[in-house]
This record gives sequence, C-alpha cells and structure tokens, in this order.
Amino acid sequence: MDISQLKVFCSVAREGSISQAAKVLHRVPSNISTRLKQLENELGTDLFIREKLRLHLSEQGKIFLEYAEKVLMTLDEAREAVVSSEPKGSFSLGAILSTAAVRAPDILAAYHQRYPHVELDFSTGASDDMVNGLLEGRLTAAFIDGPIPHPLLEGMPLWTEQMMVVAAKNHPPITCAKDVAGAQLYAFRRVCSYRRYFESWFEAENVRPGKISEMESYHGMLGCVSAGAGLALAPQSILATIPGAQHNLSIWPLKGNFQSTQIWLWWKKNTRSANLQALRSLLQERVHN
Repeated sequence: MDISQLKVFCSVAREGSISQAAKVLHRVPSNISTRLKQLENELGTDLFIREKLRLHLSEQGKIFLEYAEKVLMTLDEAREAVVSSEPKGSFSLGAILSTAAVRAPDILAAYHQRYPHVELDFSTGASDDMVNGLLEGRLTAAFIDGPIPHPLLEGMPLWTEQMMVVAAKNHPPITCAKDVAGAQLYAFRRVCSYRRYFESWFEAENVRPGKISEMESYHGMLGCVSAGAGLALAPQSILATIPGAQHNLSIWPLKGNFQSTQIWLWWKKNTRSANLQALRSLLQERVHN
C-alpha cells in the first residue's frame, strides 16, 4: 500500500466514478482501475459496490476512507511543517451557519489580505457536521459553539452569543419556558446544537414544546414566526442583520443558564499547521484585544 493508492481511492470515493477521478488526477482510467484493484486485493475486501458506471462505497470502504483521509491530511501537515513555516496552500475551515453569516466574513477577509498565498476552503453546516469534519480530517479548524468535551479536540473561546426566543409581533411576554409550553417550534435539524439548546430550555422547566418543524435557514424560520405560526431561537447577532426583525417580531432574551453561549475555534489536538497558527494569532489580535 502506498500514498498514490490512497489518493486514487479517496478521489474515486469523492467523485463516484473512475472516469471522473481520472480527470481530477490527470491519469488514464485504466491506471485508476488498476491501482484501485491492487489496493482492494491487498486489503482482501471490496471497497466499492459497482453499479454500471457509478461506484458506491461499501461498508468496509466507508471505514477505510476515514483512515485514508487522516493519513493524507497528516502527511500534508508534516510536509508543511518541514518545508515552510509560512502560511500557504489549502486551508479547510468550517463554521456553523450563524457564525458564517455574522462573525466569519470580517475574519476571513482580514486573513486573505494578510496571507494571500493561502487557499481558503470554507464550508458551513450544523455543529455536529463541523465536529465530524474535524474528527474525520475534512476540516483543519472550525467555528463551533462550545465547549466541546471531546478528548481529541482543543480550541479557543471567541465570541459570546446572546440567545433570544423569537415570536410574532405583539406576542405576550416570554419570561420562561412555561409561558410557551406546547408552542410550535421552528429549528434546524437535530445535528444542530442550537436546536438541542432550545429543547433543553424547555426540559429545564419540565415542560414540553409542541411540534418541531425543521427548517434550513434563519430567514425561513423567522418568516414562519412572523406569520404567527410558532417560535424560534436565534442569536442576537443574527437578528441584528435581518432588516425589520426588531419591528416585525417579538424578541425575548433567555435567562439564567441559557442566556448565552460561546463560539470557539476548534481543531484536532497536536495539529501542526502554519495556516491554523496564523488564524489563531489573527483571532487573538481582533477578538481578544
């Protein structure tokens, strides 16, 4: 087994076909097929389920992909650490949706201006998606709310987010979860920590919300809320960016242990990356000073 085989395998896994992987790797399809078959013979298992022109990862292939990506990422970090301490090359960074919309743009712009040779690969998603991206090696760092009690991750706290429950205009005051027991909620999928945060607010007072409808954006949630269809939870920083939110909605701060949460930058322990170190230094300048 060699690095070339791992690169071929990961490319085929991403592209879903040998011909497309050959284009990405600038090789002929027969070479890709041969290298892939050699790897499968060496491992003694099929890594893909072949269906006509498409290839789908087998269960063994999914397991092997996780390790292959870790190996390739570690090699990239080792090469970067040995060759140069200057930030350059690809830097995979992620963020939860609210941070990507409000906090990240200024930071990313400043980073790009200071380190123009770094190619930022920026992605967004729910908190669990970001954590999995770090653990699986798809992301070098990510902005996620925390703290995250995971033994393989470490991070630095950055911004405090004030958490607000949002209702239709002229809704009666909301001072606690009991005021809105049984209410319809609008939230992201279960992999979102803010969704779990909202549910925990109800659970802390031993009351239950009504049906929870899953949405894909804050604008969608707040549109339903504005129409009087239910409640949503959002950071104050997000609400401040939405035109008319303060006038068209009823906004109430959560209290006690639920009044705020904190956004951190997270990365895998022992990650040696000039790109990551540069971002940490920039954040210390702009957030902590």
